[in-house]
Amino acid sequence: MKPATTEFLRQRFAEYYRKERVQAPPSVGEREFGFILFDPDSPEVRMRRHMGFGTAGEMGEYIRSIVPQHAFYSSAYYVAPGAGTMAEKGWTGADLIFDLDADHLMRGPYRLMLDRVKLETEKLLGMLTGELGFAGRNIQLVFSGGRGYHVHVREIGVRGWGSQERRELIDYVCGIGIDPPWLLSGSAAGHLPGWKERYISTISEYLLWLKGLGREKGVEELMGIPGISRERAPRFFDAIDAYLVGLGKGDSTPLLTNQVFSAIAGKEDGKFRELLRSRAALADEPVTTDTRRLIRLPTTLHGGSGLRVTPIPLGDFAAFDPLVDAVVFSDRKVKVDTGMKISMEMLGNSYQLGMGTSAVPEALAVFLCARGLAEIAGEADHAPR
Repeated sequence: MKPATTEFLRQRFAEYYRKERVQAPPSVGEREFGFILFDPDSPEVRMRRHMGFGTAGEMGEYIRSIVPQHAFYSSAYYVAPGAGTMAEKGWTGADLIFDLDADHLMRGPYRLMLDRVKLETEKLLGMLTGELGFAGRNIQLVFSGGRGYHVHVREIGVRGWGSQERRELIDYVCGIGIDPPWLLSGSAAGHLPGWKERYISTISEYLLWLKGLGREKGVEELMGIPGISRERAPRFFDAIDAYLVGLGKGDSTPLLTNQVFSAIAGKEDGKFRELLRSRAALADEPVTTDTRRLIRLPTTLHGGSGLRVTPIPLGDFAAFDPLVDAVVFSDRKVKVDTGMKISMEMLGNSYQLGMGTSAVPEALAVFLCARGLAEIAGEADHAPR
């Protein structure tokens, strides 16, 4: 990034922090903070951390004074958050954090990545409130400003959980360690209704998919799975309708000890596991298990996009559009230089940029420069549509 581009971004961020009040997290005096600054002379990304503030006002004044490129705070609560070592801080608990990032799910156009990660977040919220009993009033949903969402659970009952308890919870929402015999047996009823239902619906979807291949291709598909013999494959295929009728009546016994189904369910990269994963909420596991995690500070700006790290009321999530609702900069015209063709949505408009110099709204210029897709070139009168 050229120095002029860095300075353009720093000035835009400074303008935002002059005008906007950054929301302090609950119990601000017990949190550690960390910041990455705009530094065109440093080839390394360096974080200024081990910082604590007594009040929200102190935090806000400091942010205005340094104009950070990125701002973070700890999910953990400490006795002395500003201490220089983790041992000296005095850990007293931590919020339960879930991080859903489209980078872990797919690659593609930014809009498609945002849409996909929103679906995963909706699944997670449904599990947390509908299956695990967390109250919506104790959940904060935040658009990360990048390619995903953060979910903060602040119920007192989970604050003291260690990594192992958090691991069990993230395993549940991600569908890790599912035990098919247990889920298909009567003992699972009333214990894991969510995953029992998801597992059985996955079996039905898989059987219908297999049947749709036709007998020849279906049998060939089965024989391609390790552990399924040439003799067993056609017998299993011919029994698909009977299995589906049984599942519809709540009887999964014929599949419980079926060796062919065991092989199907055990193939890590197979179609069945693909369908099963689609029913999980694919959050980033290490973030949830980390009891001392630094997470982006809501209402600050993401230095890799210029978008606002935006808190979202749960009831507003369905209508939330990051490329409208997290945009904070103006539509005044700015010239940028790009080294590639770029197609991008922002504020309800679609922009098609060629290589070279283009005039775009300031909000889009900030995004492209922050992402490393463009360099600042000046101001202009007209933007392409």
